[in-house]
Amino acid sequence: MAARARLDSYDGRILAELQANARITIAELSRRVHLSQPAVRERVLKLEAAGVIRGYHAAVDLQALGYGIRAIVRLGRSDYPRVSRLIAKTAEVISAFNVTGEDSWVLEIAVTDVAHLDTVVSRFAAVADSSTAIILKAPREHLPVAPA
Repeated sequence: MAARARLDSYDGRILAELQANARITIAELSRRVHLSQPAVRERVLKLEAAGVIRGYHAAVDLQALGYGIRAIVRLGRSDYPRVSRLIAKTAEVISAFNVTGEDSWVLEIAVTDVAHLDTVVSRFAAVADSSTAIILKAPREHLPVAPA
């Protein structure tokens, strides 16, 4: 397990701003957190080097890309390597979690329609007991996370 990075309030404010808008300029970021541009640049580089910032991502609208249905697929105990390989080669899986409890895996998938949903779920049902729930709304997701 990685060691916890030591963060101060400036680091927390930098992280909050970057999570809200990863395309913010160093100049604007420095204005918002009340530090000089070189200090902010150095802190961002340290956060990246420490693995606190793992990357910068574009948030895309799945529906605008043609994926009208998102679903949660829960998989029971199964052959771990086999499920791992299936997850890796299934493009529709947008998040995969190996979990404790009655399920072994919880997957979030994005599909175009019900027929597509059936095709994807059937692949996983062939390797493990499954349960599927279509996501109706997501009122809380991808929100900024503050240091603990």
